[in-house]
Amino acid sequence: MENPGLGSNGDGKYDIGSILCSPNRDFLILNNGDKVNVDSLNGNIVGLYFSASWCGPCPQFTPNLIEVYNELIQLGKNLEIVFISGDVDNESFDLYFSKMPWHAIPFSDSETREQLDKLFSVKGIPHLVILDENGKLLTDEGVEIIQEHGVEGYPFVPQHIEKLKELEDEEAKRNQSLKSLLVSRSRDYLIAPDGKKVPVAELEGKTVGLYFVLLTYNECLAFNPKLVEVYKTFKEEGENFEIVMIPIDEDEPSFKKEFEKLPWLSLPLMDKCIEKLVRYFEFNSLPTVVVIGPDGKTLHSNVVEAIEELGKKVYPFTSEIFAELEEIEKAKREAQTLESILVSNDCDFVIGKDGAKIPVSNLVGKNILLYFSAHWCPPCRAFLPKLIQAYQQINTNDNSLEVIFISSDEDQESFNEFFSTMPWLALPFDDKRKQSLSRLFKVRGIPMVVAIDPKGKTVTTEACELIMYYGAEAFPFTAERIEEVKTKNEKMAEKWPKKVKNELHEHELVLTKHDLYNCDGCGEEDRLWSYYCEDCDFDLHPKCALNDDDDKGKKGEDEEKKGGEGWICDGDKCFRE
Repeated sequence: MENPGLGSNGDGKYDIGSILCSPNRDFLILNNGDKVNVDSLNGNIVGLYFSASWCGPCPQFTPNLIEVYNELIQLGKNLEIVFISGDVDNESFDLYFSKMPWHAIPFSDSETREQLDKLFSVKGIPHLVILDENGKLLTDEGVEIIQEHGVEGYPFVPQHIEKLKELEDEEAKRNQSLKSLLVSRSRDYLIAPDGKKVPVAELEGKTVGLYFVLLTYNECLAFNPKLVEVYKTFKEEGENFEIVMIPIDEDEPSFKKEFEKLPWLSLPLMDKCIEKLVRYFEFNSLPTVVVIGPDGKTLHSNVVEAIEELGKKVYPFTSEIFAELEEIEKAKREAQTLESILVSNDCDFVIGKDGAKIPVSNLVGKNILLYFSAHWCPPCRAFLPKLIQAYQQINTNDNSLEVIFISSDEDQESFNEFFSTMPWLALPFDDKRKQSLSRLFKVRGIPMVVAIDPKGKTVTTEACELIMYYGAEAFPFTAERIEEVKTKNEKMAEKWPKKVKNELHEHELVLTKHDLYNCDGCGEEDRLWSYYCEDCDFDLHPKCALNDDDDKGKKGEDEEKKGGEGWICDGDKCFRE
């Protein structure tokens, strides 16, 4: 037969006959040796099962898939599966395939099997690709769907799977227990640092901390010693408490190396429950410790700050304890000065460009920005020019603002290189104050900018976003100032035409408020306002969309031309005065 080639036919659909056959073969085989014409798959949902007998997880998953397949067939569902073997010899293939009730590509056709591996970008096995009755790809996460949902996953369309997840989450929250959180279809145990398997049932009736962690992340590495100290104290005092680590890591050697140093239990690396728990607890920061009570219900969504502040006193995680913590934090905020947050023991200085030590006392009375950043972080590098521009504009008439760079760089060389591009001060590389400042201001991601007023009080921890939106106009970053800027921008936009024509785009552009966009004229990133074509997802800065060239028809009616007020045009572009 003629081989029409492998791949999608251009509309996102695959021709089953083309991808499963070869020029000399138009059939599949069953485990009894019978040949079945590939056309028999027509009208069915088709699962392409990439698996091999030598792969430990594959023989573990295959019985689960067989059970689901047989049940769906008994229910009259139109599902067929084709085994694409990764075995290294015919004998292994025959033995493994003999247990399967579905079709397979003959072991002898290694070329087609290899082509399918490439076509569906198979990076690991077991791997289950599911195509609908018309050959359209439904999912390449069939293994995960079968493990999580079993027969309920049928017919495997994304909308159905999403609905199942929502229903399961709702059901789980109503009937939450330690078992519902930590046990999966294929696993009812946790692992200890020595590799021993510990049944989840042994934790029933205990208070359990679910520790969401990335063991190679600096903030987690810094938190680990405190958590270990508290955990060991609880154990020594006979508290009925356990920690279960929920690792976000993907690198097994690094995970094992760090896990061996820790005294608690963990879910296996890359376990399917991890994604479910991340979604279930709406986890969004590292580290996070969710506390589950003896009854299996959630006591607190994150006790990291409480552990750092109160240590062992945080147990048994009652509302009274957290009320006490809030009072402590409130008192700290009220008593906060620049020196209280930046001076620690003999560390009472920051450094300048030449490495000179500048006493913190010299900065008292100024507006300060604490700039948490790192050279390795792409968003940090992208934000830096905006911060420099705002810093220079704010300090045009006086030096009312100072910035202090607080680095998360991994080595002195990277710190030096990044700091050399900045016109302000810094904490020395690897300064111990960085950890205390990160905890104080709850730094969960970078870049982050904290604004401190002349009295040493925290104005906002969201100065990064304010500078991105409003630039130097946001200074001094108070709520009152931001409200003024918002009002000013709204009034400015009132003067601009609501619609314009521009030679850079064929359709009319509408003045639209956007959080973030890239101008399709000059390529620069901007926020707040753009002239936008919804049909084409096309944006122009107001400065690019508006100019004084009436002949090009880039403005609206005569009364709308006043929208150009406040802009200076150089012939090619318009810039705000």
